[in-house]
Amino acid sequence: MISKELAKWLQTIKIGWSNQLAYKLNFVLLVIGPTLVFFFIKYNLWTAIYQLQDVDTIQGYNLSQMLSYQVWVMIVGFLAQSYNSMNLAEDIRLGRISSYLIYPFGFWSFHTANFFATQLIQFIVAAITLAFSAVFFDFVSLPTLTSLLSGLLIALLVGLLWFQISFIIGLVAFWLEETWVLRVIFTTITQFFSGAIIPLELYPDWLRDWLFYSPFPYLTFVPVRFFLGDQSFGLAPTIAIIGFWIAVTLALGRFIWSRGLKLYTAAGM
Repeated sequence: MISKELAKWLQTIKIGWSNQLAYKLNFVLLVIGPTLVFFFIKYNLWTAIYQLQDVDTIQGYNLSQMLSYQVWVMIVGFLAQSYNSMNLAEDIRLGRISSYLIYPFGFWSFHTANFFATQLIQFIVAAITLAFSAVFFDFVSLPTLTSLLSGLLIALLVGLLWFQISFIIGLVAFWLEETWVLRVIFTTITQFFSGAIIPLELYPDWLRDWLFYSPFPYLTFVPVRFFLGDQSFGLAPTIAIIGFWIAVTLALGRFIWSRGLKLYTAAGM
């Protein structure tokens, strides 16, 4: 029984992997696109900020450290924030979930397996990007093995959390015709409150303290700090907090799915 279930997961992951790599140009753009964007936007932006302000450090970050932070933000984005719920929402809106209601492999399982396939590809993209950045940018240095493994573990757990939140947003398609607005709102809020744009040290103390009662800092800032060698958050407490939010989103997702099925009419079929 376990072997059959595992075979379903592995086969779905294999199909998802093949679909993701069907267009080789897309993969190439995934590798070189973000690096070029980083160089032409973030590198020049932060260089200009330090030069215009005529300062060596901003809240403890010199220019090299700030650029290193931004590179790791990009890496964490690859590892933890690659999934979007667009296809999931389309499955609901177009009535394609009817097949999942009779197939032996469920709707959540199918999309989770595809998420794992995407994660494998994003891991490769992140590794290539990091190697490229370390070779061509002298402000980026490879972390110690402990920092690398800790950061990788945290980032992969954050990826599961991101998937679950995106899954919930996709399930709102039971009530809304389009969910892209919700995805854009969530991504924008996350970019601002997770430390993806600027480190949280630059935020007011009161705001930073309140943010740590939410999952936002754990989506970017915390895994980046682990990659940079900052162990002050503690590996076990961080895993526990992210695990708590994963459990919350899993329960919420199951609740919304059960409520949504009561409204489902397969209108797109």
